Amino acid sequence: MNLEDLSKNKKLALSIVFDIVGMLTIIDIIWAPASAYLMSKMYKGNKGKIAGVVSFVEEIIPGFDIVPTFTIMWFLTYVFNKKEKPIAVEVEVKNE
Repeated sequence: MNLEDLSKNKKLALSIVFDIVGMLTIIDIIWAPASAYLMSKMYKGNKGKIAGVVSFVEEIIPGFDIVPTFTIMWFLTYVFNKKEKPIAVEVEVKNE
């Protein structure tokens, strides 16, 4: 399964599931690298790599498991994205 090519709704669902797993996990030493790997596979480029490091650190430090890192990353990518989408304007020219 290629996580980068999932629709944004499927990524949101997976993000919520991964955050719940992270909150329930007792053995953070196993989940921390797994969450970093999954995060880097869900989001392309440097953004995914940085998010993977943040996810690893958040999961490995005791007490920070309550932070929903995957869901926050989804919001940063799809809701708070600063890139403006180009607007296509159609102009009709009449020849008289």
